[in-house]
Amino acid sequence: MPETSYHLHMPETQTSCVVFASPHSGCDYPQSFLQTTILDAHSIRSSEDAYVDRLFDCAPQFGAVFLRAGAPRAYIDLNRAAEELDPALIEGMRRAGHNPRVASGLGVVPRVVAGGRAIYRGKLTRMEAERRIARIWTPYHDQLRTLLANARDRFGEAILVDCHSMPHEALDGAVRHGGKRPEVVIGDRFGASARSEIVERVEAAFAGAGFVVARNAPFAGAFTTQHYGRPSRGQHAVQVEIDRALYMDEATITPNARFEEVRSALRGVVAELADLGDRQPQQLAAE
Repeated sequence: MPETSYHLHMPETQTSCVVFASPHSGCDYPQSFLQTTILDAHSIRSSEDAYVDRLFDCAPQFGAVFLRAGAPRAYIDLNRAAEELDPALIEGMRRAGHNPRVASGLGVVPRVVAGGRAIYRGKLTRMEAERRIARIWTPYHDQLRTLLANARDRFGEAILVDCHSMPHEALDGAVRHGGKRPEVVIGDRFGASARSEIVERVEAAFAGAGFVVARNAPFAGAFTTQHYGRPSRGQHAVQVEIDRALYMDEATITPNARFEEVRSALRGVVAELADLGDRQPQQLAAE
């Protein structure tokens, strides 16, 4: 079992209603897990959003909260519903309707990593799956829910920026005739998870920093964006996907020569995003 479900980084003084989160950058691979998988210690990391936590870890410096995963995505996927259990992996599970994520092996307890490579030789017990959910998934989402509720109570609204990375090859079909290849994809569930002005400002912040930005294609947002995005209740969720090739060597999973350049550009983006919404606590704004 990974040592912790998540790491929480709070600003000295919270002045932003924005909560930054990185659910797939966890890299605590316990030895017991590595002994269970049929993959080597390098291949098991292929689904990990490696270094995304380092790209956004400046958020507290701008008055915003930053929540990052401790456990790796190959162990449990925090961007899935707890009910998305895979019958092809979990013993005793019955198939309940068609879920394309589960069918492809990417349920809450993944069966495969990038490229469809199997993680295990056989099945896992239902008890093991429930143990991972109880000890890793539930604490992470309890904390995220609390952070958003606190921001909403304090500032009148809460904005979740869910930070991810995408394989470079995932964008092969996203280039239209004569267009530029997207480097950042903003997902708002086609307008359902966040107010349009917020999404436009998120997009503008990345574009202003020199990134080529697309919206909702090929990634519109998964469980986290869908579950926490409630614009009518003053709670918004936007998913951000960054092309891994910009800042790392995907084959070796190491930062490339542009890592610090990209990180510096994203620092400016994070500063702009932290300014989304009202920075004055409600009780002070009313005085």
